[in-house]
Amino acid sequence: MSKCVCLIGRPNVGKSTIFNRLIGEQKSIILDTPGITRDRIYGNVNYDDHHFILIDTGGIDLGNGDFNKDIEAQCEIAIDEADIIIFVVDGRTELNQNDYYVRDKLIKSGKKVIVAVNKLDNPKMQEELLYAYYELGFSCVMPLSASHNIGFGDLLDEIVKDIPLNDNEFDTTIKFSIIGRPNVGKSSLINALLNENRSIVSNVAGTTRDAIDTKFNYNNEEFTVIDTAGMRKKGKVYESIEKYSMIRSLKAISRSDVCVVVLSAEDGIIEHDKHIVSYALEAGKAIVLVVNKWDTVDDPNTAIKKWITDIQNNFQFIPYVKPVFLSALTKKRIHTLMPEIIKAYQNTMREIKTNLLNDVITNATSLHEPPSYKGRRLKIYFVSQTGIHPPKFTFEVNDKGLIHFSYERYLENRIRENFDLDGTPIILQFKNNGEKE
Repeated sequence: MSKCVCLIGRPNVGKSTIFNRLIGEQKSIILDTPGITRDRIYGNVNYDDHHFILIDTGGIDLGNGDFNKDIEAQCEIAIDEADIIIFVVDGRTELNQNDYYVRDKLIKSGKKVIVAVNKLDNPKMQEELLYAYYELGFSCVMPLSASHNIGFGDLLDEIVKDIPLNDNEFDTTIKFSIIGRPNVGKSSLINALLNENRSIVSNVAGTTRDAIDTKFNYNNEEFTVIDTAGMRKKGKVYESIEKYSMIRSLKAISRSDVCVVVLSAEDGIIEHDKHIVSYALEAGKAIVLVVNKWDTVDDPNTAIKKWITDIQNNFQFIPYVKPVFLSALTKKRIHTLMPEIIKAYQNTMREIKTNLLNDVITNATSLHEPPSYKGRRLKIYFVSQTGIHPPKFTFEVNDKGLIHFSYERYLENRIRENFDLDGTPIILQFKNNGEKE
């Protein structure tokens, strides 16, 4: 079960710096990939075998007594969705009306609150200034310096002590989530899947607060589909802030083996679709793209060519993902979805023999020698697979600093050409010969 932690506070207290510190080790898969525009409000944090989703929020500023409604809505939704709240205050300034406004909201929420007193750069400041912040009324008050990276170990220990270890290992079914922006037909797609000559094993409500897990049988194998379509609250505030629907998707993504990203044939591809795919990619999940509402297309033969081109142009960072075109409403082509989910799962769990892998890389370097840099050239001594879900390949080299992005992409392409890894990201890691991982 994925827990959700949010950062709340007035402007200029250092929330974004804290956010970047906490998610700093989770950037490796996609940040250097061209074509992805990332909204920095969400991140995944792994610490001491625990995982949680981290949310940043806009600074809350009452101004002249006229509170910004969009920021207030952000704050309320983040508080509502969070399991743990980090209330960030500035340790070098006195508490003001914005701090007390946030305090009142957090007390009403009944959630666990950690007061992070930021900008306390040394023990003397911590000793002199920290205790003034207990007047906010919360029992957990911690000193922090985001700019000097002080106090984060203690903060993380406090966060994860109430977060259970990942319990997915006890559920051996293949789990896939249906994710996508509102009104693309996620619920209809799940209904079509479950009504397509399947026997439903069980419905488990409350696996997370906002998703329903349904187990069903397909070809004598048990699967779990995670539905993220329903919102916990109704109303204009929730429906109008589309980006906060991502909180539900992120929780589902973290528990999934495969993420089924639903697009709408009526609307085409928009930027938010790319954001959703990028979160699944950052989590290292296998991906299936579904173009739903195919029944609304007038000329399917012409439309499919245009859609394939649009997908190639907009999702250049996942060329290994093949789209499925279907209609959840009419169930046309619904039978094509489960085989793609199964294939993506099998590929994300694939293990490749070391001798075959080294043969491919040896041939690749013979055909295209690594470029030299300042008279030095990259040498690859050995490669082995060191992980699955997604597949991870570790290269022993003479100097990992000589790796160029374009050559890394070349090696990835050669691996994909020789082994079926459609639907799954792969990770290439380089280490100097003799270096420990």
